Amino acid sequence: MTQPQFEVPVDMRDFAQKSVDQARKAFEGFISAAQKATDTMTSAGENMRESAKTVSTQSLGYAEQNVTAAFDFAAKLVQAKDPPEAFALQSEFLKSQPRQVQAPAQDNGTATPPHPTPQGET
Repeated sequence: MTQPQFEVPVDMRDFAQKSVDQARKAFEGFISAAQKATDTMTSAGENMRESAKTVSTQSLGYAEQNVTAAFDFAAKLVQAKDPPEAFALQSEFLKSQPRQVQAPAQDNGTATPPHPTPQGET
């Protein structure tokens, strides 16, 4: 006994093929968007890392300047011949401190971290 042959109609095959093509395009669009998002996040991470490095380097530089200034003041102070000279040195040192504090604050306040540029834009 022979089995009856079942044949898929051409219209049904065309519809199935179109469905597969549409699903493939949708998936490719999803993958493309996910890759762009990953690239943007990576770029933002690199920018944040660079900004943190810059701030850390600047902060260390300012700390070094302040400690050096304190040692310089101490060296001058021990060489003072009398209390009025010591008071004058102390007054001079204290007057210079606001400038030492303001410079880092101004640098950190005006420094703006770079913003990531979305892929495809320049």
